[in-house]
Amino acid sequence: MSGWMRVLSGVPQGSVLGALLFLMYINDSDTGLINELLRFADDTKVFRKATDGSDMESIQEDLNRLVNWADRWKMEFNVKKCKLMHFSRDKVNFKYTMKGNTLQETSLEKDLGVVILDDGKTLSQCQYVYNKAISILGMINRTIRYKERGIMVRLYKTLVRPHLEYCVSAWSPHYLKDKELFERVQHRFTRMFKDLRQRNYDERLKSLNLWTLEERHNRQDLIEVFKMYKGFTRLSIDELFERDANIKGTRRHTLRLKKKQSVRDVRTLLFFTDSLDQETVDVGSINSFKGRLDKITKTRMGFLWILHGLKSPRPHGHGTPVRPHKVSYKGLTKWRPSEQEVDQRGHEKRLCKKTVKHVN
Repeated sequence: MSGWMRVLSGVPQGSVLGALLFLMYINDSDTGLINELLRFADDTKVFRKATDGSDMESIQEDLNRLVNWADRWKMEFNVKKCKLMHFSRDKVNFKYTMKGNTLQETSLEKDLGVVILDDGKTLSQCQYVYNKAISILGMINRTIRYKERGIMVRLYKTLVRPHLEYCVSAWSPHYLKDKELFERVQHRFTRMFKDLRQRNYDERLKSLNLWTLEERHNRQDLIEVFKMYKGFTRLSIDELFERDANIKGTRRHTLRLKKKQSVRDVRTLLFFTDSLDQETVDVGSINSFKGRLDKITKTRMGFLWILHGLKSPRPHGHGTPVRPHKVSYKGLTKWRPSEQEVDQRGHEKRLCKKTVKHVN
């Protein structure tokens, strides 16, 4: 057994207190900074809204302060891993530097497991998550020979579905092609059972007691908006939504929200429905809100499909049925609203220019 030694600098590696000591060690790295700073473990981000040259100079000064802090405490930044990302349509010619090296500008970066694009779209993240989930699903299919329903559903919920729902409120897919891409994973899983292969997708989900991924994403969006409304998160609800003053009548709840206009896709990720009742909106805790949602879904399952004012056309009684159309997307049969309903939304109309077929 080694003897005691006084530690004058650095953080012990592989210890229980190592993580806590590291956080204490870097806790003063934001001293003197002017702009916003976010830290998670050893990742640091500096950002602000830059409208002119003085704002850009302010960011450069903060970078210089961080470099000076790191040199003073013998903890250097790896400049090769430091990247610059602009969220703007206009080209920015300002060059940011650290220790005399110009920072590399990037349009795609993976941060805390989420792929971020400079245009705010989630296509790369959806494809990344899909590939990861489908590879794990293939591993399960190859290694598990006795496919008992209870065991397979537990494996799916434990190993596959968490990848499809990790931090989903920040990048929830809202394009039809991305939603169908995700449903392909669960579609393939339900077809692993030989006795269910002849049934349609909705019947297989009902037999396995599963929701569609879109329903689960919408439920998570509701919970996230509820957290912002009650002040349980740092993000204020007024930053993403506006209160709808045109409330007529006393039906349903008074928390009517409208999304603010934006040139990017970021504001289209969250979803909130006015189909909740006032008692659900007024609950005081997250668990109570989840319980109320579960209670509503048992009586009105289709309310989680009420997206952009459209109701679910699902054939087995989920929601109010409308005239259905059927689209084949690389082996996946997907129910969607009629063309007349889709015409209500311009962006949905652009995305749904596929050949459709009436199903009597």
